[in-house]
Amino acid sequence: MKFLWLKPSTRAYLKEGRKTRDFSFFDLIHGYIYLRFPYLYISLAKGDHPLSRRLAPLLGFLGRLIEAQAKKNGQPTGFADTYHGKVMPVEEAKRLVSIKQPIRVENLEQVIPFTRARDLILENPDHIAVLDCPCRAGKPHPCLPLDVCLIVGEPFVSFVLEHHPKRARRITSEEAMKILEDEDERGHVHHAFFKDAMLGRFYAICNCCSCCCGAMKAQREGTPMLISSGFVSVVDEDKCIACGTCAGVCPFGAIQVNGHAVIVAESCMGCGICVRHCSQGALSLQRDPSRGEPLEILHLIESTPYSTGD
Repeated sequence: MKFLWLKPSTRAYLKEGRKTRDFSFFDLIHGYIYLRFPYLYISLAKGDHPLSRRLAPLLGFLGRLIEAQAKKNGQPTGFADTYHGKVMPVEEAKRLVSIKQPIRVENLEQVIPFTRARDLILENPDHIAVLDCPCRAGKPHPCLPLDVCLIVGEPFVSFVLEHHPKRARRITSEEAMKILEDEDERGHVHHAFFKDAMLGRFYAICNCCSCCCGAMKAQREGTPMLISSGFVSVVDEDKCIACGTCAGVCPFGAIQVNGHAVIVAESCMGCGICVRHCSQGALSLQRDPSRGEPLEILHLIESTPYSTGD
C-alpha cells in the first residue's frame, strides 16, 4: 500500500533507484525533479528562464548542496562527472535505438572517462519515446523541430510519457532512426547522455544544435562534459575543393579553410557531420586511440561477458 498515491512510472523509478548501487536518497529526489520538471530545470541551469537571475542564490545553494553530498559519498564533485554526453556518429546512434534485448554493460571507463554515470543498462530497450527538447523549448526562437530528444528504455520512457503527455510520445525504432537521420541532415550532433541522477546510466540520445544545446554551451565555456566519439575527421587534400561547406556545418568550429579544409584536431569531436555534408567525399572519420573507445553497442555486447540478459 506504500506510495500508492504516486503514478506507476514514479513508483517504478523509485523501485529501480533503490536497487541501484551507490544511489542515495538525495540522488532519487534529484532524479525525480530532473525528470518531472525538465523544462524548468534546464532553462534555469542554462540561464534562459526569466527567473534565472533572481534564483541564482538558490541555484548556487543547491549546487553547493549537491557538491557536499558528493564529497560525503566520496565522489567527484565536478559537474561534468555527474552529467555528460558521448558523441556518436549517426550510424552508431541508429544501432543504439535498434537493440531488442536487455543490455547491462557497467563501468565503461574506457568509453565514458568519468567516475560517475558510465553504465549502459537498458531495460526494455525497444521502449522509445521522443520528447520536445528542453534546451530548444527554453529559447525564444529555437531551432525546429522541437521533438528530437530520444528517451530509451525503462523506467525513463514510461515516466516522460506519463508526466509529459503533451510533449512526449511513444515511437518505434524505425521512427527513432528517421529522427536521427533528419537531425544529421540538419547538421545536429548525436549525444548519448548519461547522468548520475538517472540511475547513474545512459537514458537518452539528444540531437544537439550548437545554438540551443546547454551541454555544447557548457563545453564552449570550459566545462568538459562532452566526450569525443573516439574518431577524428581527416581530409583528403586531393579531393578537397576548398568550398567551405564543412567549415560552415561543423558544430564544434573545428574546421578552417586555407587552400583546403584543415581540421583543428583539438576541437574535433568526431561527430561525422562534415563527412555527410562534403559533396566531394574529401572527408572521413578515422579512429584516434587517444580519444577513448567509441560507444559501439554491438562491439560492447560481443566483448563484454554477461552484457545481455532478461
